[in-house]
Amino acid sequence: MKYEPTIGLEIHAEMKTRTKMFCGCANISMDNEPNKNICPVCTGQPGTLPVPNKKAIEWTIKIGSALGCEISILSKFDRKNYFYPDLPKGYQISQFDLPFCYGGKLDINGKSIRIRRVHLEEDTGKLTHPKGENYSLVDLNRAGTPLVELVTEPDINSADEARSFCQMYQLILRYLGVSNADMERGEMRCEVNISLKKPDDEKLGNLVEIKNINSFRSVARTIDYEISRQSEILDKGEEVQRENRGWDDNSGKTVPQRSKEEAHEYRYFPEPDIPPINFESNNLIDIEEVKKSLPELPQDRLSKFSAEIGLNKNDSADLVFNQVWGDYFEKITSKDQTIDPKLVANWIINEGLSSLDQEYALDLLQLISKGEISGKIAKEILPEIRENKIMASKLVAEKGISHIKDDEMIEKIINEVLAENTQSVNDYKAGKVVALKFLVGAVMKKTQGQADPAMVNMILEKNLREG
Repeated sequence: MKYEPTIGLEIHAEMKTRTKMFCGCANISMDNEPNKNICPVCTGQPGTLPVPNKKAIEWTIKIGSALGCEISILSKFDRKNYFYPDLPKGYQISQFDLPFCYGGKLDINGKSIRIRRVHLEEDTGKLTHPKGENYSLVDLNRAGTPLVELVTEPDINSADEARSFCQMYQLILRYLGVSNADMERGEMRCEVNISLKKPDDEKLGNLVEIKNINSFRSVARTIDYEISRQSEILDKGEEVQRENRGWDDNSGKTVPQRSKEEAHEYRYFPEPDIPPINFESNNLIDIEEVKKSLPELPQDRLSKFSAEIGLNKNDSADLVFNQVWGDYFEKITSKDQTIDPKLVANWIINEGLSSLDQEYALDLLQLISKGEISGKIAKEILPEIRENKIMASKLVAEKGISHIKDDEMIEKIINEVLAENTQSVNDYKAGKVVALKFLVGAVMKKTQGQADPAMVNMILEKNLREG
């Protein structure tokens, strides 16, 4: 590339604690009557006092620990002052110079992306804009929701890296059980900071910040668009303006919001109503116990599935990104280690096996693994197993279904197929390996899927070599 992009991310995620960050209101902002879950504290009434949510602080430390961050023994909350219609107090309680977590990293495709900080704050309310009207409505149900913010160092250099980082971070939040992090529902939002420079320049270019991006696809599109837009400006010998921009998903473009020179001066100062938090002196949270409580993380599971178990990259990713599938896979393979894990993964990913109770799934997979039934037969009886809650072994016995394992019978059917398909025989002998698949399929069709595919392949290849 002519210019080298330098990219940092700021990712906000709403925590799913039972109550809000500084009050006892139910932490439910979606699918609810507007302004139902509010109180004097989260609506910023004079004289009210905030009380920090202990579970939200604990979960923030959990996130930081999962990312290898250092945990601040001494931390505090600060006031971030600015005016906006959905910010009832006129300030947001956030963290400035003493976040709960700092440092850390997340490895993406073999590259370490450094984490600058993970801090905790409260979310704002939500504005809605009725179509065709010249006014907006304010819903404060979301005001005060615990919001954890992760800030990376500018270590990202492509749209793919940024998207992969966001996806893995979302998975970590879900594995930890602290947030649903659903971007479509606004539970996770991303901001991209990007600048361009020539590869041999030491100084970074002017920074452009793109706000409130709400999908992984949009994160990648935003970066690709900005690289193109800023490259055109630099090609003309002009300077990229330092500014905040927004992403317009319909046009596929970023649009100006305000210049950095016009950006708010937030006038941070320590929150006077919440004392500093010293984890050593007040025994609020046992940091070591939080670290011990970490579950297996998605990046570790991905490594285990591919490196230790031997699944291919795509199957490993599918089982990790769908946590239900991954848990199901581990339970099945732990109950019978004689079954090929690749077989288990294939049936979970491609045949929806995880909808079955484990005992039924295990019984079916054991029949396939032992060669008692073919995969074709297993697929045919799966709907009946699912609907009637019947064991595959019982169903096979009742219907008299099994593999044809008699060598002489298979040999006879194979000879019939070879006689009926001389062109495919000639094609195979001419080097067209695909012809073998056709002949195997013909044999399986004649046996109604009851022949052992491995045996069919072996006898077919032997007869074709010798014939």
